[in-house]
Amino acid sequence: MNAKNALLLVPFMALLCSCAPAPARQEGKRPPPAGSELKVSSLAKTDIGTVAEIHQQESLSHLRTLMEKLYRLNPREWKKTGQSSAEAAVARAFDPDLGWRFPELKGKRGAECFYLSFQENYQGDRVLAFVAGLSTMIMSAYNDKTELYLLDELDSQKLYNSARNVEIAVWKLSNTRDSRGDLFLLSNRNEGMNRNLSFEREFGKLIAQQDTLARIVAEKTNRSIVRVIQSVATAVFLPI
Repeated sequence: MNAKNALLLVPFMALLCSCAPAPARQEGKRPPPAGSELKVSSLAKTDIGTVAEIHQQESLSHLRTLMEKLYRLNPREWKKTGQSSAEAAVARAFDPDLGWRFPELKGKRGAECFYLSFQENYQGDRVLAFVAGLSTMIMSAYNDKTELYLLDELDSQKLYNSARNVEIAVWKLSNTRDSRGDLFLLSNRNEGMNRNLSFEREFGKLIAQQDTLARIVAEKTNRSIVRVIQSVATAVFLPI
């Protein structure tokens, strides 16, 4: 069945569902539990679209966790936003109505936004710039959509590239220093008893999400992925 015919079936299926009789209640017995509500929009989605949405939601969840961790180690950053707490700053950052567009980011998105975190003269919230840059790069791999339908196509190469970009971001976060030799943002620690690799684990999950979905999409669309080998120390962000 092609996409056009599938879309034509949507209103027909919705009509059938609405006309289905409710189960009869037997005397002296509890009514059966209500089934989950069927949404018309779900009928216009493919399996791959549903899987992609789940991967996207998980990726955003990992990014939110990373932002919370970064604020704990770098509390001076959230205070620059004028918010009352780190929690409020995170809630503002992930407000879907704002779409990662904040005055302090100067209209930048993706790599340009990310690099604000490591500019010596940048006076804004470096954590926000870091997470916003990474988030908008990843969302580009989903064509900046949070819901995917029959006619929406994902590019496995973009998903693969986004995973490599996360690897580059991890290296820059852990190694980029200012003119005094201090890290712009504190994250992983591996010093004696103060071992803290929770950031590395969270980034690893984020990378795995993108790589797994890239493989699923590649197999579904019968397309190959061009593997890129480069040193993270000198690598540049891949296009998405």
